[in-house]
Amino acid sequence: MDKILQDNLRKEVKALFEQKKVDLVIGYETGPTKFTTTPVLIKNSEEADRLVINDFITSNLAKMLVKIKGKAGIVAKGCDSRSIVSLIQDHKVKRENIVIIGVPCSGIIDVGKISRLIGKEPDEIDDITREKDAVLVTSGSEKKSLPLKEVLYEHCLACDLSTPAECDVLIGEPASPPLDKVASLAKINEMEKMTAEQRWQYWKEQMQRCTRCYACRNVCPVCYCERCFVEESEPQWINIAPNWQDNLIFQVIRSIHVAGRCTDCGNCERACPVGIPLRSLVRKMYDIVDEMFHYKAGTNKDDLPLMASYETREAEELIR
Repeated sequence: MDKILQDNLRKEVKALFEQKKVDLVIGYETGPTKFTTTPVLIKNSEEADRLVINDFITSNLAKMLVKIKGKAGIVAKGCDSRSIVSLIQDHKVKRENIVIIGVPCSGIIDVGKISRLIGKEPDEIDDITREKDAVLVTSGSEKKSLPLKEVLYEHCLACDLSTPAECDVLIGEPASPPLDKVASLAKINEMEKMTAEQRWQYWKEQMQRCTRCYACRNVCPVCYCERCFVEESEPQWINIAPNWQDNLIFQVIRSIHVAGRCTDCGNCERACPVGIPLRSLVRKMYDIVDEMFHYKAGTNKDDLPLMASYETREAEELIR
């Protein structure tokens, strides 16, 4: 993502404020550490120069719309725009109150992957530059070129919509990341080769590491309940203490809750402080929904949500 794209974004946001089309804009600004960005609320045209567009805009900003009042602009990649559409379908936000500023996305770079590949900590890396199908990494006097496919986030390698279909203005030309669904679904495919007992042991070990911090829930753009089931005491669904059995129950129920809403944005797994492969759970549900109901979340705001749609043939198939 180049500087021209960023400059055009800033100009567009300034124009939106000057034309009084928005009260604020949700976007990205430079993060506190190298190769990071953080969400930012832009409240006037003077602040628009804080906005950045680069290869590290990892966050899905859609969830921020739920709490905002007034007319909001929002910078959205393809998966973000699908999450916005899902929120519109669920009547959590109103389309007329949103100005979607679409940003074509050719994939987001995973600095953690680069760090592991070159054997350097992120703070030891001086520069990361994308060059067509490769990424040039500079660390001191060392320079190394890495294949782009090897350093993008896994969900980017299976992206179903890299250029937002639902947007009011598109900054730049349509773009696509290099697709490699085999690599993207490698973890899931490995799990499917396991026996049921092996999978049970695998997830038991993963959930024993869970601290129940709820970072996965808090960043998920379609986990919008004002009160989560885990916080209920009458009835109490799970214990407050983070034992592995209740951790697993939480993740299974959350995966079911986002069925037909998840856009495979990868936020849940990125946010996990202990590195549990949570995307494997929600992506598997994503694929089951697609296979059984031919439904992909957030592709058409005029469609009914998955759980509100019904066809008579479904009942007959379930009876057989």
